[in-house]
Amino acid sequence: MTDHEKQQPTLRRGKVLDALVRAERATVTRSAPKSAKAQVKFLLTRVKGSTKTLAERLGVSRRTVERYRAGQLTTPQKKLQQALVEETSSEWQPQVRAKARERAATSGGMVVDVCAYFGFTASGSSDDGRERFITTAISPHYAAQILQLQEAGATEEELHPVVAEAITESYFTEWGTRAAGLRADFTHVQSIDFRF
Repeated sequence: MTDHEKQQPTLRRGKVLDALVRAERATVTRSAPKSAKAQVKFLLTRVKGSTKTLAERLGVSRRTVERYRAGQLTTPQKKLQQALVEETSSEWQPQVRAKARERAATSGGMVVDVCAYFGFTASGSSDDGRERFITTAISPHYAAQILQLQEAGATEEELHPVVAEAITESYFTEWGTRAAGLRADFTHVQSIDFRF
């Protein structure tokens, strides 16, 4: 079995968690390294030069990491390329991403674009649930809750009620000015994107 075949599988997140990661990564101000050699060199700086630690994170041998660092290998196989891109993106410009998260949680909020099935419960009559395409701003209060849950390792199912509550407040009840008592749940998320 080669080093490339020993790699760990890429973890799959849910759609909401993926959207949060994409939104955070969109805040970077410079492009991340593109070549395998540059990615390996960058990642080695993040692990304080430990080829062993980086090899474990990428699911390859130390020798493979050393070869990419030296430029002896230049074209990684698909799994290693995906791991390099994922690890580089997750480590790139952490201070810029942290400032964007703080701004979203304290003053700016977030914008959400979502296509999902929304069902309702209310004290009076309401529309039947259906698939909707919604773009709306989320208040900093809800942005902070969502980002805190993400940071704490919340699952997709734990994030859904908070995101649904945020959308209900901003889109359906217009910050409490109409449809008092309305509660919306969303399921069957087709697509979702956040912007800080």
